[in-house]
Amino acid sequence: MIGARLPGDFKIKKSKLRGVASHGMLCSARELGLGDAHEGLMVLPDELVTGAVLHEALDLDDTLIEIDLTPNRGDCLGVEGVAREVGTLTRSPVTPVVIEDVEASIDDTFPVEVQEPEACPRYLGRVLRGVNPGATTPPWMQERLRRSGLRSIDPVVDVTNYVLLELGQPMHAFDLARLSGAIEVRHAKQGERLTLLDEREVELDDRTLVIADRDRALAIAGVMGGIDSGVQAGTTDLFLECASFAPEVIAGKARKYAMHTDSAHRFERGVDPFLQHRAMQRATRLLLEIAGGQAGPVIEVSAPEQLPERACITLRKERIERVLGMLPESGEVADILGRLGMAVDADDAGWQVTPPTYRFDIAIEADLIEEIGRVYGYDRLPLQPMAGALEIQPLPETQVSLLQVTDVLIARGYQEAVTYSFVDPGFQSAVNPDMEAIALANPISTEMSVMRTSLWPGLLGAAAHNLKRQRPRLRLFECGLRFYRQEDEIKQDIVIGGVLAGSRNPEHWASASESVDFYDIKGDVEAVVALTGRTEEFCFIAATHPALHPGQCAEILCQDRHAGWVGRVHPTLAEQHDLDAMTLVFQLEFAALEEGRLSRFSSISRYPSIRRDLAVVVGESIPVDRLCQVVREAAGDLLQELVIFDVYQGKGIEIGRKSIAFGLILQDSSRTLTDKDTEALVTRVTGSLEETIGATLRE
Repeated sequence: MIGARLPGDFKIKKSKLRGVASHGMLCSARELGLGDAHEGLMVLPDELVTGAVLHEALDLDDTLIEIDLTPNRGDCLGVEGVAREVGTLTRSPVTPVVIEDVEASIDDTFPVEVQEPEACPRYLGRVLRGVNPGATTPPWMQERLRRSGLRSIDPVVDVTNYVLLELGQPMHAFDLARLSGAIEVRHAKQGERLTLLDEREVELDDRTLVIADRDRALAIAGVMGGIDSGVQAGTTDLFLECASFAPEVIAGKARKYAMHTDSAHRFERGVDPFLQHRAMQRATRLLLEIAGGQAGPVIEVSAPEQLPERACITLRKERIERVLGMLPESGEVADILGRLGMAVDADDAGWQVTPPTYRFDIAIEADLIEEIGRVYGYDRLPLQPMAGALEIQPLPETQVSLLQVTDVLIARGYQEAVTYSFVDPGFQSAVNPDMEAIALANPISTEMSVMRTSLWPGLLGAAAHNLKRQRPRLRLFECGLRFYRQEDEIKQDIVIGGVLAGSRNPEHWASASESVDFYDIKGDVEAVVALTGRTEEFCFIAATHPALHPGQCAEILCQDRHAGWVGRVHPTLAEQHDLDAMTLVFQLEFAALEEGRLSRFSSISRYPSIRRDLAVVVGESIPVDRLCQVVREAAGDLLQELVIFDVYQGKGIEIGRKSIAFGLILQDSSRTLTDKDTEALVTRVTGSLEETIGATLRE
């Protein structure tokens, strides 16, 4: 009519069409803002009275409320769940959807096999024959779907969508004539392909649960059906499915295949595992009323042991008062829990509460208290200032803290880094191939899909990032957790890791530029170990590690137990990840450092010290640490300090041997040492060296 305004502020005006005056406009559903159809004019039902107000005739006067839900409230992803919640908060009676069972009028069934009961503990199927392919969805259902943001397609799809919105239970219908053999609920075969309803072809992996028949996959379970088995315009026989899937099986699958569906949204958050029978009966009745046909018996395949059990939870009065700061009257607590659909039995200490099957988020006492506080009203809870006893916890003097480790490394020029606990599986395998990494069920990306077993992947990645930006001197460390599997448990340990690269000293006109080497990072590790006061218990043993240079690698032992690694990054690994050729790393287990030893006071001797220098020839394979150990044991308490000042191989030394020169600094606290005392000690030391490691005095 002239003067009417359409959506988009389009005003209808008087105009001429082919010379004839037009006093109105015929519109499509999209032009009226009542749908997406625009192929032709919107045809109104015959029962409407000419001249009636359109929004009144089509019952368009409604209020749409958009609800934002937290992920734990999957029970409110249906109108029935929302009604329950509103009734609870407003103390209003709630009338549930009345669903009458539809008795089978035919005996037709279709076999169902569930090969993965842990993933699908309940699967219902039903055959419907003789459905009228020309039936149309009634306007009331079309309008309710439209108001919920769904487009009307055909009666079968509309009914399954309607049940989804009404009860929160996703469903799917297959064309029975296009099914072969039996319905199978299984994991997809690696590389199996499926064309979805949106006409996209996807390649499935073996961790994706599918609905299949004997020949092929028909649908991604809980996500989307396939086009090859979907209902078409001429479909008369249906197989209607309704299932319960474990949320962790469906989680992330829609995103993996670059989509988001209403079905996956609900299954990821959890659907009541005891809702399927009601949903099947509701969908069956609606289909028979709209499109006619005959229904067969409901076929159920279930594994009761795999269905979640709702355990009884003990709710204590004193715990409520402690958490909320007050205790509502006992009758009000029981009333709130009852309105939430929970079974409540009172006892002297409180209540025994069993949550309903649709409340997956209620598992412990704290969850019940949260519900009581929410329904009672947070604004009604008393305001009390926070108070708590401030007690200084004793810190043993022998205990080494991470803060002390941090201070030492920062003092030596390091900067603290914080890297991700999720790392690239390829990088992780290259750094630590002997330890199986824990894969994430729902990773952020493929580059962050496993938990780190070492701090090195993150630190080396940070080092490469900085080196690419022309940082000439790099020193990074991190104190964090590593994760690994031990038997059936997942363990986590605190470790300290570091990476060193570039020049030894900051650029300066008075000093030459020198690259760092193995002994620089070894000195840093020794500085950290010195915090314990037990340096004699730690030793560095030449060893091999897949990520380290075979000639510049040492295992760190503490009392003959593994405590860490230090060495130069393997050249191949350094080249692959754009690292400097001389990149050095270390990793220490904090458990080996945590227990320290207190220093003991001793008076300074008033008597002079004596120094004796010796040079001995030993086998090339004898480590200096071993020589020092023998010397200290032989010299005893008179040895105040042992200094290694020369290591020589070359002219005058046999091939396969080396000369080590060291100084003995001797002192007694009670007297001055004589030449006789000194010579006796030197003789004892040289004799022990000869006997223990085959050392000879150098001529």
